[in-house]
Amino acid sequence: MKRRDPIELELFRHLLVSIAEEMGAVLRKSSYSANIKERRDYSCAVYDAGGETVAMGDHMPVHLGAMPLSVRHAREAFALGPGDVVILNDPFCGGTHLPDITAVAGVFLSAGRARGCGAAKPAFLVASRAHHADVGGMSPGSMPLAREIYQEGIRIPPVLLMRRGRLDAGLMRLVLANVRTPEEREGDLLAQLAAMRRGEARLLELVRKHGIERVRLNMRELQDYSERMMRAAIRRLPEGAYRFEDYLDDDGVSARPVKVAVTVTLKDGAARVDFSGSDPQTEGPVNANYAIAVSATMYVFRCLVSEDVPYTAGLMRPIEVLAPAGTVVNALPPAAMAAGNVETSQRITDVLLGALAQAAPERIPAASSGTMNNLSVGGWDPIRGRPFAYYETVAGGMGASARGPGQSAVHTHMTNSWNTPVEALEHQYPLRLRAYSVRAGSGGGGAGRGGDGIVREFEFLAAGQATILSDRRRRGPYGLAGGGDGQPGRNSLRRGRRVMPLSGKATFEVRSGDVLRVETPGGGGYGSRSGIM
Repeated sequence: MKRRDPIELELFRHLLVSIAEEMGAVLRKSSYSANIKERRDYSCAVYDAGGETVAMGDHMPVHLGAMPLSVRHAREAFALGPGDVVILNDPFCGGTHLPDITAVAGVFLSAGRARGCGAAKPAFLVASRAHHADVGGMSPGSMPLAREIYQEGIRIPPVLLMRRGRLDAGLMRLVLANVRTPEEREGDLLAQLAAMRRGEARLLELVRKHGIERVRLNMRELQDYSERMMRAAIRRLPEGAYRFEDYLDDDGVSARPVKVAVTVTLKDGAARVDFSGSDPQTEGPVNANYAIAVSATMYVFRCLVSEDVPYTAGLMRPIEVLAPAGTVVNALPPAAMAAGNVETSQRITDVLLGALAQAAPERIPAASSGTMNNLSVGGWDPIRGRPFAYYETVAGGMGASARGPGQSAVHTHMTNSWNTPVEALEHQYPLRLRAYSVRAGSGGGGAGRGGDGIVREFEFLAAGQATILSDRRRRGPYGLAGGGDGQPGRNSLRRGRRVMPLSGKATFEVRSGDVLRVETPGGGGYGSRSGIM
């Protein structure tokens, strides 16, 4: 088949990406919570009629690579009609962890005709995923040290929140009855619905201007182009099998390290990514599902392509991912999953990069902080007279590479979120930020130094409960080519004059006046000090 005009293809690429980006802008601006509005903990994407990705916004890598599985489960559960919107968060039915609620809708070229015949299929699909700051469960923020998923919050299989354009008020009441902050949750869910409508409107405009066949042809060619670029990138690497393993500090229940292992086999423009050898699923909440393993793999291999390649389903066509069921990278029910999406996804990324560093040492950086340093806190806000639940992730250091030192105080790899600005944090919650600074000297040494982590101190102005899910507290991120490891992170709670060390994963009660100090890991260094980069 004759390939499309490359100029037209590039134009369509930007048109489709702009739709996903605009969906994200609508979601952000109409949301209620600081986690979505300020931290931008959300993602939006556009799919073809078969549920294959054609465009993603510049949002969260851990969301975007996993969302196609959510779309697949939504399509399998319902024959989507005009005005239907499916929501889900169940990690065993296409979700990642319970706070991430995904919305999926079809885009129909003729809504009236489709309602009449009842057999029309969507021409495209749109989806949005947002991390909700509380979805119930045993602790505020819904990121608990749970031992089974039933303790983590309300579990939503694929269900219709919108039917033919009408909101299912009963389902909404059911969801809101199971969360600590119902007004905020309702606002964020409605913001996701608004994002879906905007995506639908923009796709219909695209079809009206260019015609359905032209749009579909360019979508297919964008996917094919991404595949060709990925195969070319893999072919530039030496063929062979490359193995690497690394560890999570623990699962939050026992002190035993949790191994994540991978063997990456490169041959003839294709890759086989095998996570056999990873530890069995754990009792604590660090379990990941298959979608997360795929998401991390997609992110890492996309980074291998130096060109600005379209982020479509074609990227994964040359890549086979094997994640044995019942392991920490593909857990089975009723495993607790809260930290799998945030912490284990980072360690999966680290082992993939560690393996590929053997094939392309000049292109792969040392390990970055390797943790999202998750903090969730909640209780009763006496100032505003209402319950509150707050969630954020805290940045760290980036690993150095052959190209230069790592950046300091940044979110890396599977997270692409922002910090919560001090003004927004203190305006909306009974919290005060006592310190926010670069953790000088925490990056690993070498010809290129690893980036430094940060120090962030929170003073609690009301009693409540807090949970930290963090990692790299026992050993720091690895260096490469003779570079030193980054410094591990530290957590502590100050109550009066007493300073109490906290483990990397901990749930604890807080009093008014307590100060939580989070010191995040620095990135690994690259190259020996005597070497030349």
